[in-house]
Amino acid sequence: MRLTRYTDYALRTLIYLGLHEPQQSSIAEIARAYGISENHLTKVVHQLGRLGLIRTTRGRGGGLRLGKLPSEIVVGAVVRETEEDLALVECFASGACAITVSCRLRRALGEALAAFLAVLDGYTLADLLGDGSGPEVARLLGLSLPKVGEQIMPDLI
Repeated sequence: MRLTRYTDYALRTLIYLGLHEPQQSSIAEIARAYGISENHLTKVVHQLGRLGLIRTTRGRGGGLRLGKLPSEIVVGAVVRETEEDLALVECFASGACAITVSCRLRRALGEALAAFLAVLDGYTLADLLGDGSGPEVARLLGLSLPKVGEQIMPDLI
């Protein structure tokens, strides 16, 4: 299974925003931190906003923030929403194969995909942020973490 760059950017954006809470971020900051295209990231951010995973504020003083608590953002759900096509092989999408009717490979790959997504469903953004590596990841991205006692996302609780 290989995820698209789009999904990768979506997950990385959520990690960045989760580490940067309660401060707002910009597309330019995120793109610069990861060394990725602002144009591609803009499309990703738009969809994450439509899904309610992030909140966008336009204009002066605007920016991006998480739209849900990290514990409510399920990694498997993000992958399902951002992957355009989870068909591992052609027969998943169109059935255009001479042996589709009795093929056991299709079943095996279907089970593998289900298992892959089930594992991702067991993780939330909070899990990705809270394993003790958060400060190191934040440092690598050039972020400062919230001060001790500073509440993250107080307006969502």
